Amino acid sequence: MSAHEEHTSFIKTPQQLIVVVLLSFIVPVVSILLLVKLVLSQPSADPNAMAPENVKARLQPVARLEFGAASAKPGARSGEDIVKATCNACHQAGVAGAPKIGDKAQWAPRFKDGLKGMLEIATKGKGAMPPKGGDGSLTDAELTRAIVFMANQSGGSFKEPAAAAASKKSK
Repeated sequence: MSAHEEHTSFIKTPQQLIVVVLLSFIVPVVSILLLVKLVLSQPSADPNAMAPENVKARLQPVARLEFGAASAKPGARSGEDIVKATCNACHQAGVAGAPKIGDKAQWAPRFKDGLKGMLEIATKGKGAMPPKGGDGSLTDAELTRAIVFMANQSGGSFKEPAAAAASKKSK
């Protein structure tokens, strides 16, 4: 071992030394100033926060659920409208085992039951699906139109019920 060992430093040039010295003064001063500002600042609220319209806007419900929308009279809705309003909630994503609209493999076993069998299942409900998909205002003709629409989107070839059958039910 030598009597005098060299010490190494991460500062290699005079410019690095100047930067380190400046930062060693600036960083603590800025930190102290920010802390003083934080301690001395007064909390303040929006002056319009208590205005009646702003309070009402903050108290709005997150969502609104309406049953039986009055967009069309029961019996007059198309299959596509019913599917969009009621059936898509489960059949679009395949929730709780519901066959996805457009998935021919999932719908094929149901086609074997025929339209009458699918209508019976939809009317009574099956598994997690409530009767009439949860919309008690659906008529049999509307429910049939919705089933035909979904089935035909999924590879089926069912015919929509005739208007005479729908008017016969309403008499």
